Amino acid sequence: MELYRYLEVVRKWIWLIVLAVTLASGTSLIASLVAVPVYKTTTTVMIGQFTQAANPVASDFFTGQQLAQTYVQLVAREPILTATISSLGLDQDWQSLRGQVAATLVQGTQLLEVSVLDTSPQRAKAIADEIARQLILQSPTTPSADELDRLAFVQAQLPELEKKIKDAKDKIVELDRVAASATSAKQIQDAQQQQAILQAQINQWQSTYAQLTATLGKGSVNYVTIIEPAVIPRTPISPKISLNVMLAAAIGLTLSVAAAFLLEYLDDTIRSPEEVRALIGAPILTTIGKIEGEGYPSKLIAELDTRSPLTESYRALRTNLQFLALDAPLRTILVTSSGPGEGKSVTAANLAVIMARAGVPVILVDADLRRSVIHKIFGLENHTGLTSWLVGQKDVRALAGTRFWTDAAPSSSGPLESFVQTTRVPGLRVVTSGPLPPNPAEVLGSTRMRDFLEEATQLAEIVIVDSPPCVTVTDAAVLSRWTDGVLLVLDGQNTHRQAAKRAKENLDAVNAKVLGSVINRIDANAGGYYAYYSSYYYYGESAKPAKATNGKFWGNLAKLFSKTKFPSVKIPAANDKTRSQ
Repeated sequence: MELYRYLEVVRKWIWLIVLAVTLASGTSLIASLVAVPVYKTTTTVMIGQFTQAANPVASDFFTGQQLAQTYVQLVAREPILTATISSLGLDQDWQSLRGQVAATLVQGTQLLEVSVLDTSPQRAKAIADEIARQLILQSPTTPSADELDRLAFVQAQLPELEKKIKDAKDKIVELDRVAASATSAKQIQDAQQQQAILQAQINQWQSTYAQLTATLGKGSVNYVTIIEPAVIPRTPISPKISLNVMLAAAIGLTLSVAAAFLLEYLDDTIRSPEEVRALIGAPILTTIGKIEGEGYPSKLIAELDTRSPLTESYRALRTNLQFLALDAPLRTILVTSSGPGEGKSVTAANLAVIMARAGVPVILVDADLRRSVIHKIFGLENHTGLTSWLVGQKDVRALAGTRFWTDAAPSSSGPLESFVQTTRVPGLRVVTSGPLPPNPAEVLGSTRMRDFLEEATQLAEIVIVDSPPCVTVTDAAVLSRWTDGVLLVLDGQNTHRQAAKRAKENLDAVNAKVLGSVINRIDANAGGYYAYYSSYYYYGESAKPAKATNGKFWGNLAKLFSKTKFPSVKIPAANDKTRSQ
């Protein structure tokens, strides 16, 4: 699929994409605004006292990391959480608190982070700190009473040892002065002996002091301390409104685009001129937009608004048919469609008006003997018509319940002129269907129908025949044997590829000459696959400009996804009376 096809799919389903993104982001915004905010805080503890040791041992680091992994599991266990609930007086069980607590290790360290989620920032801090305190209380970190007494004694001995060491050093200095002032050898010897004794005591006291200090400062591997207490969080971690809205919008965009392409893949309707040409094996003679208005009379746009772009499309159809008739004249043209409701009758009526306004005598025949509407379009009576001429009676209602060609042999019909009705358009006359028969296919396939068309060509230069759809019934196929060519009308938005293919096969089965196709009801303002097949629209001073896209937002979107249109140039007939010079 080429890039422009992708862009066309997005343009076609832009309403779905915008709707999905708007609903997703709007729902996410509302849900985020009404959601209860959740706060998170963290207390950091350390396993061991390695930072206080002058020469830490590598094995202690390994042991500390293993212990930290154990403490990670203890954080979310019942003893710690139950003690925390009891200490704080929380009104919940430990299982529910477990869902609020998480413990993680800082990679490569003995640091343990205890994180707590709660709707109250103060409660979150209290729980995190209390869990850390319970870890300390339920670990060897808390000393016993004997250990506390021993540590107190050691701490009391240290100042005494410091005083003794200082006094002894001062005494040695004093003895140095005594020895210096001595007058005899005996005095000098006594001073030196006292200094030696004092130095030995100092050495002993210093050794004891070092041992006591080491006892107080010795690091423990299984020792839990709080490194960083929790803080009261100021900003909730959930909901994150901006992130939620952006994520919802992205999901809505992804799903809607995927749905658009899925729907496009499953859509069996015709999408491009290439598909139509491949299916029909004939040229596209024109494309026609949708005709607005209520009721059949409002569909006769070629008479109501001669400057309308829709009327220009019918002129393009007339011109292209004239080019097709250069080698072999077209006196009788059959207009049909693949299925009902595709606009064949409206196309036949407007084509007849355009040809008549160009100075060509035209007879429009309503040969749709199942659902005739030509008389409704032109506002004519339908008491007599095609079936009346075929049967040979002005009033065929007396034949109700009979099979036309079996129970009632047709008599002389008389001049066809008496069955033709005039219209408001000069040069255009209409033969309505007349009362509808019970066997339309047999009626239209009879030699009487051939005789009718031969006589009609004596009264007008062009005979346009509106027939039933050629897929649902066989009327058009049997009638195509008596005409010079068939014009196939397809709905640009609703005709399925299989239906168009079947229509061509049915016409080929009876060797009908398919002149080309008319793609009806396209959206010319929105661009699309048929845009560059649109006619060159002529606007005079009285012409109405195309209706603007509703709203600035939608207008910008239309400009963004619209494609450049390359209108085809038409060569109108020289005697076209409706064009200004």
